[in-house]
Amino acid sequence: MTEGVIFDIKKYAIHDGPGIRTTVFFKGCPLACRWCHNPEGISVRSERIYRQEHCVSCGECIQICPQKVITQTVDGNITDSAKCDMCRACAEQCPSGAVEFVGRKVTVDEVVRQIEKDTAFYDQSGGGITFSGGEPLMQPEFLLNLLDACCHLDFHRTVDTTGYADAGLLLKVAQKTNLFLYDLKMMDATKHRNFTGVSNQLILDNLKRLSENKARIQVRIPIIPGINDDVDNINSTADFIAALPGIERIAILPFHNSARGKYGRLGMECMSSDIQRPSNDHLSQIAGWLEQSGLQVTIGG
Repeated sequence: MTEGVIFDIKKYAIHDGPGIRTTVFFKGCPLACRWCHNPEGISVRSERIYRQEHCVSCGECIQICPQKVITQTVDGNITDSAKCDMCRACAEQCPSGAVEFVGRKVTVDEVVRQIEKDTAFYDQSGGGITFSGGEPLMQPEFLLNLLDACCHLDFHRTVDTTGYADAGLLLKVAQKTNLFLYDLKMMDATKHRNFTGVSNQLILDNLKRLSENKARIQVRIPIIPGINDDVDNINSTADFIAALPGIERIAILPFHNSARGKYGRLGMECMSSDIQRPSNDHLSQIAGWLEQSGLQVTIGG
């Protein structure tokens, strides 16, 4: 039975495709965007989170840890992550929920049993299943098997992707997918590599391939003030998209700081802590720039 690693299954999602949906979040992403709002989805490995504000200093985790890698200090517990074997004993023992692990292995059948519970919502609203992340294409066998299972159940299937994947795999996924939510960050190759860690050439080429193969696509552009919200980038993006067949619409997604706390709990540096949400006036201005190229634009998911 094929297994994959996920970090969440979100019920009653209304911004991840049409209707009421269940969104399955895959762990692992080939990009490292400085503004990532799901930092727990970047690594494909399970990760340990410690919430000091929830800790009651009972010492239960220290006593049960088989590796003896947790130390109690006046500033909270410290774990030697290099020696931790991720056995999860500390999280299971913790009475206050201060310790948890993000990322778990699941089988296709386990996921299907979860999403089947909401069949009535999909039927009534025209919704279905969205595979997001992270990047679902980083776990190709798991994704393809899930898509097959959802095809069999006649669920609407959406894949939310960075587009940074093998072209052959992407086209294979397209044969089993009703809709792509395709992320497009910026057009300048140097800036894209600087802010995401990878080139945008494969992403742009794959978007062309999908559109030429008549896939249904909605492009999503995260609006990050000071990084990709300038008129030159928006106009270049509009020119590129307008030349492609079959792009249904563009959704511009305003940056928000809601993920800041996740970085600290994961022991990661937040590279976007000084970025502010774009104003509504600026979002409307960006939408206007895109609409000048004849594109249908919405603000938000």
